[in-house]
This record gives sequence, C-alpha cells and structure tokens, in this order.
Amino acid sequence: MQSSQETPAFHTPQHASPLQEERPTSIVQERSYSEHRILCGAYRISARHYAGKGPAVVLMHGFPDNLHIYDRLIPYLRERQVITFDFLGWGTSEKPTDYPYTSKQQEGELQAVLDALGVEQVVLVPHDASGPVAINWALDHQERVAALVLLNTYYADAPTLRFPEFIALFADPAYAALTRAMAQTPEVARWLLTWQGAQFGAGEQGQGTLLSLVVAQFAGTPSTFPAFISLTSDLEATLRADTQRLPLLKSFDRPVRIIFGAGDPYLNPGVAQHFHEAFPTSELFLLHAGHWPQLDDAEEVARLLLATPLAPHA
Repeated sequence: MQSSQETPAFHTPQHASPLQEERPTSIVQERSYSEHRILCGAYRISARHYAGKGPAVVLMHGFPDNLHIYDRLIPYLRERQVITFDFLGWGTSEKPTDYPYTSKQQEGELQAVLDALGVEQVVLVPHDASGPVAINWALDHQERVAALVLLNTYYADAPTLRFPEFIALFADPAYAALTRAMAQTPEVARWLLTWQGAQFGAGEQGQGTLLSLVVAQFAGTPSTFPAFISLTSDLEATLRADTQRLPLLKSFDRPVRIIFGAGDPYLNPGVAQHFHEAFPTSELFLLHAGHWPQLDDAEEVARLLLATPLAPHA
C-alpha cells in the first residue's frame, strides 16, 4: 500500500483542535504535536506525532471512536514519543463511501502511518476493535515491536467475550436491511448510541466520551456510518480468522501488558484473562474503570504503560 506525507502543520497547546466539540476534555494541558495528512492508497489519514524519546507509543482507537479517546492519557506520557491517528472513515481522516473498511485493511493503514513518519520500533497500544489490527501486525512484524499494551480489546473467540448490542445488531447479516434503515434515521441512531452508552459500565467520563465523540461523527457530513456498517459486517469473519491464528500468540516473545477496566461488561476481565493465558510474556492489570481506562484512570494507565519492559532492538 502506497503512502506519502504532506507538509505537517505544527500545533501548540493553546491552539484549539478542529474537533474541539468532540473532545472528551479540554482541561488537561496538551503536549505540542505535528499534524500530518498521510496518503494511504487514494485517501488521507489524519495523524499526530508528539516528539520524544524511545520507541514510538502508537495509540490506536476502535470503532466508533477516534484519536481523542487518548487526550487525557497523552500528557501523562511526558517525554515519550507518541503517535495517534484516525483510521480511514473516522475522526478527521477521509471517509470514502466505497472503501473496503475491514480489520485487514486497517493493518495497511497502520503500516502507512509508520512508513510516512519513518518509525521503526513501536509500542502498540490498541483499544477496542483495533486489537486484531495491532496483534496481527505485531505477529507479522515482531522484530519491530518493542512491546504490546492491550486496553480493553479482543482477539479471536474468548469464553466471556460479548459484543455490545449495538455492534452485534449491525454485525448480523439477517438484520442488514433493518440496520441500514436505522442508520439513515438520525433520531433512531442517536437513541441507540445513547442507550448503548449507558450499558458500558464506564465511569462518567467514559460514558460522556461515547456520546460526545460518536454522536457528532455519525451526525456529521460525511458520516461515519459507511465505515461502521462495513466494519461490523467484517466482525465475525475477522473473529474466525483470528481464532485460527490464536496459537501463534504462544510464540510471541515481546513484552505484553494487559491493562483492562474491570467494569467493562463486554471486553471484560474474562477476556483479559484469556489474553494473559494466550501470551506467555504477558502481565495482567485490572483497574477500577470501565471500557475506557485511558479516560477513567489516565494517570494509572500511563504509569503502567511507561513501566512496560521494552524488548531490545532486533
């Protein structure tokens, strides 16, 4: 997949974000970053690069979120090099209506970002649906992975794994006509998102994030619904394919930290334990937080992330 980088615009902390109304917070002091529009195929990905030391900490969002779910975490990462980006279809990245939004395609988007920014060694930090993207990329590029830090995510089938009702409904092909009609009715979509937010067991900050980030994205023009519908349709196929690759996790020799909010009823402590058993090099930490531990307890997540052992360069 071809990638290129346009001239970045430098942002200082006092400058407002173009998605200020969608941010989970504006009260923490931001770090300065350079902003990039990275070409991936025919479309551009929005990315931010925070200069710093060590392997790049690559913070990855799931769906239906965007890079702002890490706004509270980044200031606590201090002098570390950090990259955040919006997958195509989300945030301020381009949202083509005819794009093949799949987990596999997102691996190519991650690769495009790393290539454009000239990053070799990484600490991948996936959350939610970016778990399969990060883990599969890490399995295929193990020599470039300094560590893997998993935040309330999933990979393959797990005994206690539950997908949120909103996600499961859109993932079921039997209801394709119904869900597409629902997606075209803003009032119904808003009600579904509001109801789902109340089910997450998140802290007040996490629930607010779902609504402030997601509702604005789905209601905007262009909408994130094409990406959402495509990714949910791909969900079961990705889960089956990753279940076939699950034994490969036993041979993954990079450090792995599993940091889960224990109050998440979907990507729950049982899923965290499943990861712990699958990765021989892993350490497991359960926090008093919900689905978004990076929002509910940003300082503790940062402390654990910064203390993660790093593999030597291959």
